[in-house]
Amino acid sequence: MGETTELDVLTSQLQQTFKLVQHDKTSMRFFRSTLKDLSPLVHEIELYNDRLNPPREEIKFLIKENHAEQRNLCWNKFTSLFHQFCKKKDDSGSCVSDNKQAVMAKDVKDTLYKLREILNKENFDKKISGSGGLIFRGPFGVPQIPEFTVGLDLSLSKLKTELLRDGRSTLLVTGFGGMGKTTLAAKLCWDVQVKGKFRGNILFVVFSKTPQLKIIVERLFEHCGYLVPEFQSDEDAVNELGLLLKKMEGSPILLVLDDVWPGSEDLVEKFQFQISDYKILVTSRVALSRFDKTFILNPLVHEDAVTLFRHYTQLEKKNSNIPDKVLIQKVVKHCKGLPLAVKVLAMSLSNRPYELWEKIVKELSLGCSILDSNTELLTRLQKILDVLEDNPINKECFMDLALFLEDQRIPVAALIDIWAELYGLDDAGIEAMNIIKKLDSMNLANLLIARKNASDTENYYYNNHFVVLHDLLRELGIYQSTQGPIEQRKRLLIDVNENKRNWWLGEKQKGTMTRILSKCFKWCVKPKPQQIPARTLSISTDETCVSDWSQVQPALVEVLILNLQTKQYTFPELMEKMSKLKALIVINHGFRPSELNNSELLSSLCNLNRIRLERISVPSFGTLNNLKKLSLYMCNTRLAFEKGSILISDTFPNLEDLNFDYCKDLMALPNGVCDIASLKKLSITNCHKLSSLPKDIGKLENLELLSLISCTDLRELPDSIGSLSNLSLLDISNCISLSSLPEDIGNLCNLRNLYMTSCASCELPISVVNLENLKVICDEETAVSWESFQSMISNLTIEIPQVEVNLNWLHAIRS
Repeated sequence: MGETTELDVLTSQLQQTFKLVQHDKTSMRFFRSTLKDLSPLVHEIELYNDRLNPPREEIKFLIKENHAEQRNLCWNKFTSLFHQFCKKKDDSGSCVSDNKQAVMAKDVKDTLYKLREILNKENFDKKISGSGGLIFRGPFGVPQIPEFTVGLDLSLSKLKTELLRDGRSTLLVTGFGGMGKTTLAAKLCWDVQVKGKFRGNILFVVFSKTPQLKIIVERLFEHCGYLVPEFQSDEDAVNELGLLLKKMEGSPILLVLDDVWPGSEDLVEKFQFQISDYKILVTSRVALSRFDKTFILNPLVHEDAVTLFRHYTQLEKKNSNIPDKVLIQKVVKHCKGLPLAVKVLAMSLSNRPYELWEKIVKELSLGCSILDSNTELLTRLQKILDVLEDNPINKECFMDLALFLEDQRIPVAALIDIWAELYGLDDAGIEAMNIIKKLDSMNLANLLIARKNASDTENYYYNNHFVVLHDLLRELGIYQSTQGPIEQRKRLLIDVNENKRNWWLGEKQKGTMTRILSKCFKWCVKPKPQQIPARTLSISTDETCVSDWSQVQPALVEVLILNLQTKQYTFPELMEKMSKLKALIVINHGFRPSELNNSELLSSLCNLNRIRLERISVPSFGTLNNLKKLSLYMCNTRLAFEKGSILISDTFPNLEDLNFDYCKDLMALPNGVCDIASLKKLSITNCHKLSSLPKDIGKLENLELLSLISCTDLRELPDSIGSLSNLSLLDISNCISLSSLPEDIGNLCNLRNLYMTSCASCELPISVVNLENLKVICDEETAVSWESFQSMISNLTIEIPQVEVNLNWLHAIRS
């Protein structure tokens, strides 16, 4: 168990104070307001995460070194701010606070800057060659565990015993796909005793079939707080990682390598560094050799499988249509103890007619054991999908999830773009989200919301929503997509990276998916040009492979997905032949933004409606007259939109939807953006360096939505914003530097939704009395400002979303 720290005590005090005031509206409002004073601290930590997120161990290290008095003074000031929040009520029953909001925000910011100066003085220059200790921020990459698990306790106990031993060892957990290996590894990482030993020095890395060592090591370097070097090769990357980890000599380290495939044993051995107390935990579907101990994860015993099945069908909570015990036993028996199959089948049958249960049992009774082979497992799961096909689009959308790289989060925003073009789903994403929630309810996919915003109630972009797909279910999607002749398939997946190609051309026992993809690849590169029949083409490639696609004829492709793991990518000339292309999705899974070359050829694609780029250095496009939507996520925009370059209004003259999210270098909107008269939606979110909007933004007369969430440096809105006569939604949540709204805001006659969470310091002009039929969605403190106008504004609605009150973010200081 870890020691109780001062921060733990402070957190406990805050929780106790909250309990005392939660039933007193006045005290509760003051308490919330006091906690809100810490928002500058939270945003500074977010903005300067690399430099100003020292864990408790780092503070201890600093105190031991020179300038001890200065460090102690700084830390004491830092913690004293928290103590001020924990004062109990005074004799009169009101909460006490010595500092006002502005003073406290300034003190917190000053303290953070002092901490940064101290770190700089300590020569934390992020170079491996320098002296000093390695600083971990906390557990890296550990997935959340399911709320309910069975049958893992014995394996967990045995593995934990090995991990808690001193010394160096490499352990292997093996079992069928979908058996729960990743869940077991995650439970270990979150175990109290394991966390107590390894503290923040837990690294969870997904290997997959084609591990990209340089990318893995780059992210580990970033996590450890060092500037990421330019690695010349995989060997160079691993060598540098070894030097990095050896700086922690004497502190236990746990490295989890999840989903390791045959042929990667040599790569795993590269991570076996000579460190005194260093554990490696490997999970694999195959019983790989060369490791110290192997733990086999067996199928669930029948009783546990029934318990798991009943939990996910929630039979005990239903009063009707409950099948008899014999039928339940038969259904579970056909899952052969495979947890994934149990959960999928349970959620599929939950609250379904009795006749469907009988039909499923009959379907599953045909053939061999579900565990006889990977192909047999996929066939059984496929039968479940066929029987439960209420809506053909649901099945098509499930198969589309396999178009993305394995073990990677799939952006919901990208799925909305794809499905809007392929199936005509609504552009707002409501229908798409209903399908995703359906798949999630069936355990065929997991919906992940990275950060919950108040504006999520409006659901107009879903930028924080992702889908996570189990690799076995991804294989099911591929298997479903590849049934029937290639010439008749709706979607085509091609992986052309060097490692995968070696698998394609290898032995037959390499795997079902390997043989499927190999057949696709060989068919596509026949000497005679082949017409690709698919509407959707997904290509995955890394920097080791250069391919000639001159023999491919993609004239029917409507959606192109490029999954990149490369520093540069050149659009192939064949794209000029994609006359029906409607949506282009480019996702770079590498650490640094990828550069796109030959982007000018996109100008010839007259049907291209949508482009979504992720982790890309945005190129200078030619003229895309018909482009309606451009989404840039974590992109570098400077090269494309810097001064002197072509005006964005000339490049995208008919653009209707422009979305920037987490674009760190975006300090101002591109020149000419206010000349795009067709623009209806403009979203600039989490772009912390954006300090101002164009003064002539009022020229966007057709603009209906303006979102500026978490643009923390934005100091004012232009007066001309009052000319946006069609604006119906404005979101300035978490724009903490906004001191006031412009006087002309009252001219927005069509404004219906205004999001203002964390905007209590933003003054409202008297002109807001003209905003009729307005709904303001905000926190309690901001609501106080609007309440004084409530009697003067017709049909004003103030909505305060219910949010979970917790103090978990305080622990971010240590992690």
